[in-house]
Amino acid sequence: MTISKREQFIKTLNRFAPEAYTEYLTDLILAAKVTFKIVPGRSTKLGDFRVKQGQEKPTITVNGDLNPYSFLVTAIHELAHLEAFRDYGMRIQAHGNEWKQAYRRLMEPILLSKQLPIDVEKALWKNVANTKASSCTDLQLSRTLKQFDLKQGTTLEEIPHKSTFHLNGKTFEKGLLRRSRYLCTELKTGKPYLVHALATVEIIEKYEQ
Repeated sequence: MTISKREQFIKTLNRFAPEAYTEYLTDLILAAKVTFKIVPGRSTKLGDFRVKQGQEKPTITVNGDLNPYSFLVTAIHELAHLEAFRDYGMRIQAHGNEWKQAYRRLMEPILLSKQLPIDVEKALWKNVANTKASSCTDLQLSRTLKQFDLKQGTTLEEIPHKSTFHLNGKTFEKGLLRRSRYLCTELKTGKPYLVHALATVEIIEKYEQ
């Protein structure tokens, strides 16, 4: 028996997204005629949307190590970029009103389904009402989504100011909060880095006054 492309998509997405939404997500992806890739986890981003000159289709990538609800939100985020691009072209702000409208429109059926965990539903309603650039810049939504991670660890926001920690093979000193990220200093080079408040880190030592 031959399995259809739609059925193949659903079967694959069932491994990454909540099953209640894989049919909806599949239909959005297939209707969008986009190259959709699930890729190894990246520390700098959860997903992205790319349009290259000469490329037949735009490309969306989503990290494959995300928990199901983070995967779903990230996929909708990137599909909203595609929809805004198709409607308005490249000369719009990345997360301006055009993207926000698309994001809210695509997220609404998910919110109205009443099949989300109640805390995720509440956090997403707040996020949609006051849409940020992504779940990463909405700390309350990020905290809510993060509780579904299989691997739990110490987050940057939990360790004291000026603590030193390991992240991605580098050693940093924790600095001050800048919106949703901390301005940290890499100790080897002295270079500043903005690190997400909910990044999982390995603490080395606590700052002693």
